[in-house]
Amino acid sequence: MKRHIITTVILLSLISKFCVVDVVHAHANTQALPQADHVVVIKGARTLSLMRHGKMIKTYKISLGREPVGHKEKEGDSKTPEGDYIIDGRNPRSKFHLALHISYPSPQDKNLAERGGRVPGGAIMIHGRPNWTGWIRALYEDRDWTDGCIAVSNAEMDEIWSAVPDGTPVTILP
Repeated sequence: MKRHIITTVILLSLISKFCVVDVVHAHANTQALPQADHVVVIKGARTLSLMRHGKMIKTYKISLGREPVGHKEKEGDSKTPEGDYIIDGRNPRSKFHLALHISYPSPQDKNLAERGGRVPGGAIMIHGRPNWTGWIRALYEDRDWTDGCIAVSNAEMDEIWSAVPDGTPVTILP
């Protein structure tokens, strides 16, 4: 009985920690960022930087596809593409907390996949955590979990959503 009570207390402590951290983090930065004119992702460093006139506005820690090394070659490979793209749309009703669509596949990506007899895939986004996760969102931090997208926390996605207009160039580096 005592072990059950201790286990319950520990679980409730962990749950409340994740809930409080998520709420505090969501309201930590309410000041709007300047509008970005370029997004730079460095996969190896797990960073996404918003740029304006060649200067960094802000850098975020990111999660990538479950197979992050190398360029996306085909649908379902869980790789995040590498190259130059643009933000060509947004989805406020995504199954993730907001989503900015990246213009993958480029014509070169399509040609590469077709030469190999594969489908390049698509729906590569910058997005927040899954909407259904609730307090468990913190378990998505510090690991690669997407199908090839670039993920940040929900509070960070709110900032990025506001600072990055459609048409913004995105450079994804190894």
